[in-house]
Amino acid sequence: QVQLVESGGGLVQTGGSLRLSCAASGRTLSTAAMGWFRQAPGKEREFVAAISWNGRSTNYVDSVKGRFTASRDNAKNTVYLQMNSLKPEDTAVYYCAARWLSSTSSGSYYWTNPKDYNYWGQGTQVTVSS
Repeated sequence: QVQLVESGGGLVQTGGSLRLSCAASGRTLSTAAMGWFRQAPGKEREFVAAISWNGRSTNYVDSVKGRFTASRDNAKNTVYLQMNSLKPEDTAVYYCAARWLSSTSSGSYYWTNPKDYNYWGQGTQVTVSS
C-alpha cells in the first residue's frame, strides 16, 4: 500500500521559513515525478511546485518563484519544499502528490495539473501570520 505523508507545516510569521517533507512508503519515489499543491479555505487546489523523477527539472507557480524550492532525496524516499520569505497569502493546506512513471528514459518531465497525479498525501497546514 502506497502512502505519502507530509510533515513540517506550522505557524510562522511573515518573512519566516518552513521546510515541508513528503515521505513515501510502500513504493520507491525514484521513478516518480512529484508535485506540491495547496488549497486555501474556499479556494480550489492550486499548483505550487513540481520536480522530475531525477530532480533535474523543476517548475513553480509565479507567486512562489524565488521563494520556494523543491528538492528530493531518492535515497531517503523523500521530497521537500523549502519555503522562504513566507507571506500570509501562502496560508493553506499543502499536499504532495506522486505520478509514477512507466519509464524514466524519455526525459526529466514534471506535471502541473493535479489530475495528472495518482497518489496524494493527507496534507499539512501552513499558516503565515501578518
